[in-house]
Amino acid sequence: MLLLQQMLVLFILMAIGYFCYKKSVITDEVSKKLSAIVVNIANPALVLTGCMGEEKIQGRELAQTIVIVIVMYALLLVLASLLPRLLRVEKRSWGAYRAMTVFSNIGFMGFPVISALYGNGALLYASLFMVPYNVLIYTYGISAISMESKEASSLRKKPEGESGGKSTDEAGERVRGKVAGTDKKSGLVGKVLNIGVVACILSMIIYLFSIPIPDFVKTTVTNLSNLTAPLSMMIIGASLATIDLKKLFTDVRLLLFSLIKLIIVPVAGVLMIRQFVSNEIICGVCMVMLATPVGSMTAMLAQQYDGDYEMASKGVALTTILSVVTIPLVAAIVM
Repeated sequence: MLLLQQMLVLFILMAIGYFCYKKSVITDEVSKKLSAIVVNIANPALVLTGCMGEEKIQGRELAQTIVIVIVMYALLLVLASLLPRLLRVEKRSWGAYRAMTVFSNIGFMGFPVISALYGNGALLYASLFMVPYNVLIYTYGISAISMESKEASSLRKKPEGESGGKSTDEAGERVRGKVAGTDKKSGLVGKVLNIGVVACILSMIIYLFSIPIPDFVKTTVTNLSNLTAPLSMMIIGASLATIDLKKLFTDVRLLLFSLIKLIIVPVAGVLMIRQFVSNEIICGVCMVMLATPVGSMTAMLAQQYDGDYEMASKGVALTTILSVVTIPLVAAIVM
């Protein structure tokens, strides 16, 4: 019941963001700036609150969670390689589907839900999901979507003999690849070690070494963390206002993917975890991490790296809408 109430709160916040965008209270520029506040200030503050409470986590439980995180992402990567073929997805959308399978909205939606259900102390467990997530999204995620882009580009090549045996598209891709490749490689470390990951690492250091935090710092961080849920949900709602929602529910493959992503994977995952872990908080955190909708970063990467941006955007929108119902449903089944 608590989870259902929390999801209803998040849905209402999304609806407010949706109508604010329709009424031009939230514009694209405002949404972008609010996203920057959430990503760079509010969400890292929420992560840091996890190490500032009185709750203590045993080293064995942390070790268990680390093993679960590694195994979970390994299995998701295997599933991502199989799912596009099983669903008979068009080849140009393979990269988008692979990224959507692996990467969920654990920051914008997962952390607020975990905080509401299990308290800020549970965010220490959730923080362990962030480091591999960021490493994978800027390595595997870019690779999957870039491969999709290259395959689409190869279909546009002109027959040999025109333009000296090389198409202008191919030449342009080569030039862009050299320039973009340099920029992407040089910025990769900075992207992986972003402020969210730094906050996760810092929270673990503060916790493990019992570093004392002044009360005024705790109060400031807590107040900033309270911005995460309302702002992030309003941003998601505003993004939904730019999409034709009726078309989302006519894509049979995407609906089937959503069923697998939002129900089958989290139910199977938590039932498997329960065979080895008895701690309810760890199981609950894993449930939320697996049951959250597709992360908005998949659409951003698809746009930046010439992937199937339309499909990625539809995946984010559809799974976000459905998650209001599916997360409580999954919890009712496995918790």
